[in-house]
Amino acid sequence: MAGDSIREAEEKTRRLLLLDHHKEKHFTAGEIVRDVIIGVSDGLTVPFALAAGLSGANASSSIILTAGIAEVAAGAISMGLGGYLAAKSEADHYMRELKREQEEIVTVPDTEAAEVAEVLAEYGIEPHEYGPVVNALRKNPQAWLDFMMKFELGLEKPDPRRALQSALTIAIAYIMGGLVPLIPYMFIPQATKAVAASVIVTLLALLIFGYAKGYFTGNKPLKSALQTALIGAIASAAAFGMAKAIQP
Repeated sequence: MAGDSIREAEEKTRRLLLLDHHKEKHFTAGEIVRDVIIGVSDGLTVPFALAAGLSGANASSSIILTAGIAEVAAGAISMGLGGYLAAKSEADHYMRELKREQEEIVTVPDTEAAEVAEVLAEYGIEPHEYGPVVNALRKNPQAWLDFMMKFELGLEKPDPRRALQSALTIAIAYIMGGLVPLIPYMFIPQATKAVAASVIVTLLALLIFGYAKGYFTGNKPLKSALQTALIGAIASAAAFGMAKAIQP
């Protein structure tokens, strides 16, 4: 028995040393990046289209700036609230499923054990191999519950601060993106000249943002940059054209 304990301790130490030596480089801030992308992309595009549309209607720079700032404020609140509610809904869904799994582990343990076996079988593990794993999980209800939540339902435990963090991230990102197309209107009184500068500044920002988005999400940065800039250009051109078309 003592020899077995020593061997187990040595094996555990060896695994820890291997893990410490091999540090995998995974990007773990996916949710924050997603929120930033949502906020900045809408922040750059919507006020940009609004300013272009008002410029097409021959509004003055001061009016465009006032309307743009109002839109940025309203958009940040709306987008932030949307992010908060989305994250809160995810957390509520997780808690409902967690409670249901807890009850099923107590009331129908054999059924839940069969589901564990089915999940492991999907990975190509044979019955004689997953049998001990199923039995070990049945002896550890918390580990069993965690296994069911992650591998059967595909749900990760949400951060309790996630909803507020998402709301603030999206709102701040929206404001940062939304102010970019409005900057020329702060310094150029003539809207016709300001809109040209706004187009250049915003398209440049869209290219940079699209490149960064592609880099962090694992897509081709250059392709992402061009796609993002194209979407912004289409939106602003459509708004400008509609304003010109309906102008009396």
